[in-house]
Amino acid sequence: MNDNALWAVTLSNGEHAVVFYALSVAGLAMAAFALRQFTTQHEVSIRYRPAVIAGMCVALVAFLSYVVLVLKFDAGYEQTADGWVATSNAVLSWAPRYFDWTVTVPLLVVEVVAVSTLVGARATRYRAIGIALALGMIITGFIGGVAIDDGTDLGALWLWGTLSALCMVGLYVMLVMALLHARREMAGSTALPVFNLAIVLLIVIWFAYPLVYAFQGFTVTSGSYTSAQVILSIADIIAKIGFGALIHKVAKLRTAEDLAAGVDTGHAGPIWINGEPVMGTKDGRRG
Repeated sequence: MNDNALWAVTLSNGEHAVVFYALSVAGLAMAAFALRQFTTQHEVSIRYRPAVIAGMCVALVAFLSYVVLVLKFDAGYEQTADGWVATSNAVLSWAPRYFDWTVTVPLLVVEVVAVSTLVGARATRYRAIGIALALGMIITGFIGGVAIDDGTDLGALWLWGTLSALCMVGLYVMLVMALLHARREMAGSTALPVFNLAIVLLIVIWFAYPLVYAFQGFTVTSGSYTSAQVILSIADIIAKIGFGALIHKVAKLRTAEDLAAGVDTGHAGPIWINGEPVMGTKDGRRG
């Protein structure tokens, strides 16, 4: 274990408790959201259901990664008279985040495309490019932040971090283009403001990740490690649960609008949002 690695710090009792709390709460929140997505997937039509299923998979994968993070964090630090001292397992209180992101970030792209106005070959192209950029962003970040000298080689950290940032910029361009396309095709739709909010939320919250990555290039202290774990846990909750909930609402609103337009969606019954029926049955009557 490299003694200069971000996770090789000695934590106070308070810092150890805060990290354990953040990891545990994030994991439990992911489990709850995965269950919610599973039980409510039939609230939307088959056309938009891939977005809900992708959101459920995101939460499930994140939950499993947080189980590993909690267990390895517990095993990765030993209590001594000087505080909680890192062991050789400490890296596994950090690295599984990248394993999670390698799967979940591409799935976030799938969620966006599934409820957007992109269809046919264009949807396939956007999805493929978005997934490739997402994988590039995470894998290059992992190489610089963990794989090479435990993220302590500043040259490698910034080289691979720059490549990761370029992929991130490409993802931002793709998200903005999908949003602009939706604004043209969904003008007047009640789903459009929610879709706008979902995209803006994702773009804003993703800034938290390079910020934490930069911690490794500037300072390695127990405070920076604790802050990084808390920030990433909060960012994951927002990016996976907050974003997923908005995408779910877009899917419900678009289902309701399809029903009102007489589109055969394969969905029967009213669409309920916030305890109120949005649309009635397939003939378009309001509930």
